[in-house]
Amino acid sequence: MPQELVCAVDLGSNSFRLMVGRVQGDQIYPLDGLKESVRLAAGLGTDKVLDAAAQARGLEALRRFNERLRGFRADGVRAVATNTLRVAKNAPEFLLQAEEALGFPIEVIAGREEARLIYVGVAHTLPDPSLQQLVVDIGGGSTEFIIGRNFEPLHLESLYMGCVSYSMRYFPEGVFEREAMKAAELSARQQLEAISHAYRETGWDLAVGSSGSAKALCDVLELNGLSHSGITREGLEKLRQIMLKAGRIENLQLEGLKSDRLPVFAGGFAIMSALFKEFDLEHMVFSDGALRLGVLYDLLGRYHRQDLRDATVNNFVRRYQVDAAQARRVADTALRLLAPLLADASQDVQIAEARFLEWAALLHEIGVSVAHSSYHKHTAYILANADMPGFSRMDQGRLARIALAHRGKLERVQSLDPHSLDWLLILSLRLAVIVHRSRAGRGEIPLHLERDKREGFLVVVAQDWLHTVPLTASALREEELQWARLGKSLKLKVQRVLRKTEEV
Repeated sequence: MPQELVCAVDLGSNSFRLMVGRVQGDQIYPLDGLKESVRLAAGLGTDKVLDAAAQARGLEALRRFNERLRGFRADGVRAVATNTLRVAKNAPEFLLQAEEALGFPIEVIAGREEARLIYVGVAHTLPDPSLQQLVVDIGGGSTEFIIGRNFEPLHLESLYMGCVSYSMRYFPEGVFEREAMKAAELSARQQLEAISHAYRETGWDLAVGSSGSAKALCDVLELNGLSHSGITREGLEKLRQIMLKAGRIENLQLEGLKSDRLPVFAGGFAIMSALFKEFDLEHMVFSDGALRLGVLYDLLGRYHRQDLRDATVNNFVRRYQVDAAQARRVADTALRLLAPLLADASQDVQIAEARFLEWAALLHEIGVSVAHSSYHKHTAYILANADMPGFSRMDQGRLARIALAHRGKLERVQSLDPHSLDWLLILSLRLAVIVHRSRAGRGEIPLHLERDKREGFLVVVAQDWLHTVPLTASALREEELQWARLGKSLKLKVQRVLRKTEEV
């Protein structure tokens, strides 16, 4: 597969989509796309459990995507999942099957991260991105709202309302009733009220809709003579009367309304109508840019080594007033310790694991800004719950787990898969923190890690150096006990001159 081809997979709450693009310089030109209407959110019950039928539809769609992705390199594909898989209690079980069906990892992204990626996609499709834009993306289970200028978002919000959930709740079996329409719009306006003041204070020059609901409304309004261009307040009011007169979705005779959009059309209409009223909009244009295009441009940044995650980590270091020199010392030592443990892995795995370890090391002390006592727990909480642009929720969970385990009892992460590479990152970080406890520049520490023939690890350290640091020596011996409590072998091995050794 030529390196210039990249692919984004969007596991939305209504549709699963795939987009293949060709990289040319700093631009991406779409080449191919697939869409499967799986209505994943329709299978989410009141107990927040995704039913078997919805899972089956999703897995079948991903198996078809798998054929199109054969031959793509791992770093050329990024798959993201949105609201339904954010809230489904059984999402982890489904994702295991989904990744096997697709053949690539799947990231569940947070609402604001979804909003950021949507904005990136939209901004790359507009003729004048220097205008301040309000971007609205009505999805199946959530709706994202962004105000941005050029390629930088100013406001990011994600509200838990979507065309699938609203259609099921207010228009069951496709029935249109005036009271139900009012109730749906009132519910949407109540949610919008929480953000409308701040958004209207910031203001915008252009309102833009993206994704399926906005496209369907734009097509219907234009093709049926209800709007000359785009979505308008007047056009929505005319469409409302047509819908109420029809009474049922199957009675609608509208040009441009596709069969796969019929089951969720009313929910999308209600949210859009509420938005026009609450934000006092008169006109909205449509953009083909959406989440999947934003994912491609984000992937392009990583491909060019302009990874937004690096910028996010650096921002966190500044925001939480981390001792940057100490974090860098710990990171450098941890990376050096990790390298021989991954010697048999592929280069892609080595690079990916080293980047995660570096991020975790640079951020491991951000919890000190809350309190020094149990700061590793505060660090883990921040990493798991903060908005971290560029990181998926799974990425954040992984960072939080590594940071939580960098000191203290390893039992806190004992549920981790015994074969997970996270154990190697945790070990490397723990040892780096121990040897840099004095927070003074010691140069390169004469200590390294080796795999033990008995499937354990050896901490190999120079004898003359160890005798000069009795506090560190004691901590290293305590580290042996910590790993032994989990049934894992870690042995301290003192290296003398002429490479004679003895265990201590």
